[in-house]
Amino acid sequence: MSIYLQGAAKKDAALPVGDAERKARVQLAACYRIFDHLGWTEMIFNHITLRVPGTGRDAPPQFLINPFGLHYREVTASNLVLIDIEGNPLRESEWPVNRAGFVTHSAIHGAIETAHCVMHTHTTTGMAVACLKDGLSPTNFYAAQLHGGVAYHDFEGITVEPAEKERMVRDIGAKRAVILRNHGLLTWGPSVPEAFMMLWTLQRACDIQVASTSAGTLQPIESKVFEQTVRESGPGEKRVCEDVFAAMQRIVDAKDPSYRN
Repeated sequence: MSIYLQGAAKKDAALPVGDAERKARVQLAACYRIFDHLGWTEMIFNHITLRVPGTGRDAPPQFLINPFGLHYREVTASNLVLIDIEGNPLRESEWPVNRAGFVTHSAIHGAIETAHCVMHTHTTTGMAVACLKDGLSPTNFYAAQLHGGVAYHDFEGITVEPAEKERMVRDIGAKRAVILRNHGLLTWGPSVPEAFMMLWTLQRACDIQVASTSAGTLQPIESKVFEQTVRESGPGEKRVCEDVFAAMQRIVDAKDPSYRN
């Protein structure tokens, strides 16, 4: 089965770009550049998808996804591909859509109403923890913030089969941090900043777990402190998420603002 999706039947080159979509394009393109800045890239693979604001209630939902074939540092607001929930491009694009990326992301977008943004990575430490039988260990500052909030989905091969959608959604439930076993990390949220902060926290937890387990015996965290840690954590504060993302966007703006084109 090809990993490419073409959807010529639904393409409409004349579909107008409204203000909401334009802002979403700039923010999502910025996020791709932030991932590149942080080293969360895997050549042309992996995806960040975003529902265009204002779609999905009175009008069919529309989503933005990276053009398959470009590195994250090449993604711009204008070359993001607009697709429907079936993965059909809604405007002409010289780039195809990745089937695996579409199946995974559309499963979550379609089943969870508040999942406006979905992110997936194959970072080294993220994949390393995903390969561990016990998964994420609640033994560091960032892992403690995610205590009780991480879902797991078993590896079923490259995600191209629609039948896997139901099983994935069932395993995820309402948890916004997901470890795809033997595969990688995934997060979702009601906005790009909130999904990003959740992924950053999960990624840092994995980084520290891999580093600390190689150094010696881990110091356990007392169970009584988890509730307070989760309650006061950064990923749970919308304003914190927005401020963090804005700071990162300023960094990529200073580095290379071409993503705004």
